[in-house]
Amino acid sequence: MNVCVDLSFPLLGKALPLDHGYALYAALCRFLPRLHEHKTVGVHPIWGDAAGDGLLRVAARSCLRIRTPTDLIAEFLPLAGKVLELDGHALRLGVPRVLALRPAAVLAARLVTIKGFTEPADFLDASRRQLDALGVSRQAAIEIPSAPAGRAHAGEPLRRVLRIKDRTVVGFAVRVLHLTAEESITLQEHGLGGRRHMGCGIFVPLGKNQ
Repeated sequence: MNVCVDLSFPLLGKALPLDHGYALYAALCRFLPRLHEHKTVGVHPIWGDAAGDGLLRVAARSCLRIRTPTDLIAEFLPLAGKVLELDGHALRLGVPRVLALRPAAVLAARLVTIKGFTEPADFLDASRRQLDALGVSRQAAIEIPSAPAGRAHAGEPLRRVLRIKDRTVVGFAVRVLHLTAEESITLQEHGLGGRRHMGCGIFVPLGKNQ
């Protein structure tokens, strides 16, 4: 049975761009030219400490995590020891650990993008249709969390953007609640929306790097 796992590479470096989805994808493609062919693979956003000026500071918990079917693990192992260049910031990758996906009743994604859906209500409807296609029951609720107090647009649906060269792609933070164990693993394996290679649509248990 071919299941998905997370490969977690430790990181050595100082900082990286806060909006790094496209830069990380481009850096990985220099070593993995076939990455674009693997539609089931997802590249998690890298988490770090806010450093200001649009940067994240690499922290002890920072890592590169790649969600991949087990039959593709071998393709990513040569990344160990490589240096990724993200808009002038160098990140060296260590030896990865293989982490099994674990079910959780509540999952969250930092950013989900669905082409053509940039308003909250329409976006949620489109997301619900994708959940239906995955076999996730209507008992599961989907929501967009609100922007926290002290931030721009506090209290409004948490809208986020991904910059790809000279384009800006709009999406939202998403939570899915009341999942069964089977539904939780299915959603983690398939995600929602597109641009999984750029950190979008990848779900983790709520509270894990949220």
